[in-house]
Amino acid sequence: MMQTETRSDVPNTEAEHAHTSTPAQSGLYSWYVVLLCMVAYIFSFIDRQILALMIEPIKADLHISDTQFSLLHGLAFSLFYAFMGLPLAYLADRFSRPKLIAIGVVFWSVATVACGLSKNFIHLFLSRVGVGVGEAALSPAAYSMFSDMFSKEKLCRAVAVYSIGSFVGGGIAFLVGGYIIGLLKDMTLISVPVFGMLKPWQLAFVIVGLPGVLIGLLVLLTVKDPKRKGQKLDANGQAVKVSFKDTLCSCANTAKPSLAIIWVSLFMPWPCIASSAGHLRFTFANLASRLRKQVICWARSC
Repeated sequence: MMQTETRSDVPNTEAEHAHTSTPAQSGLYSWYVVLLCMVAYIFSFIDRQILALMIEPIKADLHISDTQFSLLHGLAFSLFYAFMGLPLAYLADRFSRPKLIAIGVVFWSVATVACGLSKNFIHLFLSRVGVGVGEAALSPAAYSMFSDMFSKEKLCRAVAVYSIGSFVGGGIAFLVGGYIIGLLKDMTLISVPVFGMLKPWQLAFVIVGLPGVLIGLLVLLTVKDPKRKGQKLDANGQAVKVSFKDTLCSCANTAKPSLAIIWVSLFMPWPCIASSAGHLRFTFANLASRLRKQVICWARSC
């Protein structure tokens, strides 16, 4: 009897040990995923901001105007970064999110390298579009994974840690970019294996773009798609699909801003139009000076 009781106690102890160790291991893995996504977010800001440090050499070599450069820095990236978030979020709802993130990271990193290999305005414009499209895949898939990996009590903390990447990346972009440009400023042409002869500003794009390929491979090989939670099931136990129209109707019923507020915000000197994963900035200073008074008077009359 004593022998039987001893044997029965051992499995219970092992089961208790497994029960207590699993949450800790799961918690460490979840935070590893958050940190890895944050690192990817940091590199996304480095890759998008590095262009601003090399205005003069790019203008001189590619013979582009100030207007064309503003299109490269603003429209080419921001427009596609904002609007591509919708179809990529649609894919994140239906396919593997780690694979989507990995493809996005590798895609925008290759596009950043392509920026350094551009020979004219069109090539650079298309490369910047590629950077915007690739970066649009990161946040929708990351937020979706976090909601399935963390409880409600820890979800905000995970999102906050991930969001740190935007501020860290913005700062590192200027620090690292300025340091690289400072090292290469006295060189005219640099011989780079595979890429051939590159100018300093071209090599800067290659240096900041290539590490992203390794991050994408790391996401693909080490991150597993978590089981989706919180889905509404039908009578057959299948997840109910929500149409895009239903989503828009839900947003419209949740928040109904007045037309006056929309008009005033549009004609402020520096209005910001927020997107799901980033922001677009448009300047209407000249137009605002003439229309602001009319809009305010109209709002008061309403």
